Amino acid sequence: MTERIKEQIEAIRQSGETNMLDVKMVQWLANRDNYFELIIYLEEHRKEYLNYLFTGEAPEE
Repeated sequence: MTERIKEQIEAIRQSGETNMLDVKMVQWLANRDNYFELIIYLEEHRKEYLNYLFTGEAPEE
């Protein structure tokens, strides 16, 4: 997980527009905000994303 993806996740989290466990809505918001790296990351690394939400630990790049 890159720093850029972490920043994009945090931007959506800070907006308060969705429950971060609603991955489809997170992807929708990411698309709206042109966070294309995050959209792809969520498609390919959902387990790692959820682990990051629950533990704050991000996998290495």
